[in-house]
Amino acid sequence: MSGHAHAPEGGNKGVALLIAILALMLAFAEMGVKYGEREAVAHNLEASNLWSFFQAKTVRRTTVQVAAEQMETQLPLATDPTVKANMEKRIADWKATAERYESEPSTGEGRKELVARAKHAEERRDHERARNELFEIASALVQIGIVLASAMIITGIGALAWAAGGLGGVSLIVMLFAMLKPEVLHLVLH
Repeated sequence: MSGHAHAPEGGNKGVALLIAILALMLAFAEMGVKYGEREAVAHNLEASNLWSFFQAKTVRRTTVQVAAEQMETQLPLATDPTVKANMEKRIADWKATAERYESEPSTGEGRKELVARAKHAEERRDHERARNELFEIASALVQIGIVLASAMIITGIGALAWAAGGLGGVSLIVMLFAMLKPEVLHLVLH
């Protein structure tokens, strides 16, 4: 009888170790989920702020362009050479300002540069969202694996432990994709 009691205990120790490993993997997957969520939100806010800044630059650019165009229509009516020179200087200043609003490489705050920065932030946001989704899938697989391994202890059905281990292996692969190249697996899954 001691032989029968001893064998399941050794098997249960192996399954308990499997559950501990799966729990550790679950902790890492959940850390990945939280990191992905946080980073996706941060990059989304960055993109939103940059698009708002772009919109403000567009309004400012349009305003100075309209002012320059209006003054250009009034320029032929100016008879005083000093007034005409001041108007021409003002028109040139407004046009220069409009051009600076369009592109300002030195500060990265022209409309062209803001578009590029906003799109880059959106790409990083999408990357983190893909990473987050994969970590969520890995987390779910590990949780199912833990349930199956726990059921093996109760039922004694060895195939459940093998299935739990297999899910753990698949989860590990999904986590590796999440860390290294989330877009690849994300495209396959969607």
